[in-house]
Order: sequence, then C-alpha cells, then structure tokens
Amino acid sequence: MEGKYCIITYGCQMNESDSERLAGQLEELGYHSVAEPDGADVIIINTCAIRETAEQKVYGKIGELKHLKQEKPDVLIGITGCMAQKNKKALFERAPHLDFVLGPYNIHHLKELVRAGSKRSAHVLKTEMRGANIEDFTDLKAARKSDVFAWVPIMQGCNKFCSYCIVPYVRGREWSRPLRSIVREVEELAAAGYKEITLLGQNVNAYGLDFGDGTNFADVLRAVEEVPGILRMRYMTSHPRDMTREMIDTIAACSKVVTQMHLPVQHGSDAVLQGMNRGYTIAHYRNLADYIRKQIPAVVLTTDLIVGFPGETEEMHRETLALLQDIRYDMAYTFIFSPRSGTPAARMTDKVSAEDASRRLQELMQVQNAISLERNRDMVGQVHEVIVEGPTKNKPENWFGRTSGNKMIIFPYADGMRIGDVLGVRADAAQTWLLRGTPVEEKRS
Repeated sequence: MEGKYCIITYGCQMNESDSERLAGQLEELGYHSVAEPDGADVIIINTCAIRETAEQKVYGKIGELKHLKQEKPDVLIGITGCMAQKNKKALFERAPHLDFVLGPYNIHHLKELVRAGSKRSAHVLKTEMRGANIEDFTDLKAARKSDVFAWVPIMQGCNKFCSYCIVPYVRGREWSRPLRSIVREVEELAAAGYKEITLLGQNVNAYGLDFGDGTNFADVLRAVEEVPGILRMRYMTSHPRDMTREMIDTIAACSKVVTQMHLPVQHGSDAVLQGMNRGYTIAHYRNLADYIRKQIPAVVLTTDLIVGFPGETEEMHRETLALLQDIRYDMAYTFIFSPRSGTPAARMTDKVSAEDASRRLQELMQVQNAISLERNRDMVGQVHEVIVEGPTKNKPENWFGRTSGNKMIIFPYADGMRIGDVLGVRADAAQTWLLRGTPVEEKRS
C-alpha cells in the first residue's frame, strides 16, 4: 500500500507525540508525509479541546476540507485527539464528510482502519476508554519529526479535576505506562543517536500512583538516568499537589535532568485556588519553591497563570502580582480565563468583566516581563551549553539552541555547524524571551 498523508496537529506536546505515533502507523503501511492536505490520501486533524477557541479553529479547518472530499471521494479524513473524545458522533453530524473519529486511547486502530479502505463502514467512531491498554498506543512506532529531540509519553489522563479544565473528561483517569516500556523506548532512542528526551504526561508527578506499589516519578528519573547516550532529560508537566521532596532531590541528583522546572501555580490567591480546585495553598507552593531553589540553585522556574477567574477581585489579583515579585519566575505563560463547556467553572456566575480581565493580564505581563528580562541579563557574560536546533525562521544565517534551563540563545552560523551539535555559547545580550550570543567552545556531535 502506497500513498500520502497529512497530519495537522493542534494543542499540547502530548498531541504532538500522538501525531508521531499516528504517522508511524501510516509509514508502516507505505505512506509518506506531505505538508498540505490537498495532495494527501489520508488527512488527520489531531485536535485540542482545552479552550472554545481551539475547537472553533478545528471546525474551521474541517470545513475547509469539505471540497477535497467532494473532489476526491476516496480520500480518508479523520479527527483524533481531545476534541474527538469530547464531541464523539456529534462531529459526524456537523461534518458528514468525515470518515473516522478516534479518541486518544484508540489511535492504535488507525492502521487497521486504513487497511480496510472502502470495506469499512461509512463512519468509524472509536472513543472507548475502558478496556484500553496504555501500551497499545504508547508502544506504537513513532515517525519522529526530529533526529535529536524526542517525546516519550509516560502516562495519560488526570485525576485532579481542576474546575476550569476539560482534560480529565477527554484524557480520562491517570494511567501510568509500565517503567520497563519507558526505559525500552529511551534505550532505542539513545541507540538511534537522540540527545534529548522529554517525558510527557498531563501530570508527571502522579506517575505510578495507579500501580499502588510505591513506584513514582522519581523512579522514572533514576531509571532513565542510567540509559547511556542521552544527554538531557526534560519532563512536563508537573503539578504542585503531587510534587514531593523525594522528586526534587532526585531531580537535583540526576545529571541528565535539565535545570528547568515548569510548576504551574495558576494564581496567587488561596481563595481563587480553592475555586479552581487546585488542592494546595500558596504557603505550600512557596515552601516547594524555596526547597527547589535550595536543592537546585541553577533552576529556571516557569509557571502558568490565569487571570479573570470567576470571583477574582482586585485584591486577589494583587496577590498574584505579589507572588510574581516574590518567586521571580524566569517565565510565565499567562491566560485570561476562558469558560469551557462541561467544566464546573463554566457554570460559575461571579464573572469578571472582559475589560477588567484584559487589564489584569496586561499588568501581570508587565511585571513578569520585567522579571524575565532581569533574569536573562543575569546570564550575560556566562558560557552556556546548548544543543543546536537549527536556523531561525527569519534569518537563516542565525542559528539557535537552548540551555539546560530551556533559554533560547541565538548565535551566528559557523561552517560545519549541524543540528544536534553541542556548543558552548557565551551570552552577549539579553532580551525578554531570549539571549544572543557567540559560540566560544568547540562543538561536539
């Protein structure tokens, strides 16, 4: 079987990883990737449902593909990911030109579906969660986009039920991948020459809780640390509720684990955190941050923040601004609260006006941007080890790489430079989101 496929991916790194495993199945069947859907025989939209705007983007893309189905009735068009799990057969009702809808726990069915071709039923819907085996989809061969950096999923789902979040409803309960399966994939990546891996999960700190035998995320870190050949180990995302001192100590002790830690706080007010059902207090979070900085002095601490959550007052907003000044994150990903249908927060009535939410976001960003710039300036004059990722989009004569703390450094291309090279780069100048520098140490592949 030969053909062409196009996978369009929206959303998080977990979706990127799932797309690589979808692509792997198609390439095993002899298909090869094309950039645009017009030339494809199989088109997959791997979707995100985290916000209403994300869904509207997907519906727009689905609508654009209707003419392709009319021109080429044999083209297979499918939806996968969180929106597939959330909306199920309603997707067929809204877009009859779709051929299949596969939830995140059913992506391993793609190969058999494509093989069936015209013999399959008109609409194929697979969104069951019960009875699935996490190894069915995590052990699928991945067609990876990079030869240097790789995603490695270690668990699925989330049990936290934050009041604003749709993830537990579309990704299901926390379900950990067997440790032997994780290590086997990392060993294969190391043998293939990969230098950096990222361990993925909606909440990696909860890894192993479903085993009931004491296995936890620290065990994963220690096991992967022993795999020769891997230079760096990243992980995302952490949850303050499940982060333990053992995990922090293990991160500090493992030479391959990066110095970046993304620890989403979401808000600076205990009252708002309670409304969000986050399960911790600001005092607990501050104690974690203090211990992290004590054990990992070079840590690059980043976070997520939401403004405009129902019931948020000016005083509560100021608590968030004070938290930023106190913790001094290297970077914060900031969002205005967006009600998500199907979640408790969408039914809350004490709404914050769009005007107030927008103003608060700008105030928050102004404070954080100043801190980010200050922390980047502290890096100027130092030499930082980076893994080369390639040329920048706008100026191909400039290349870039990232430090262990995930800080981007842009530097001039030098003859013989290759993606995956490890360089020592001196930071010469700082901007809010990146550094500019000069390679000063010999590269090693």
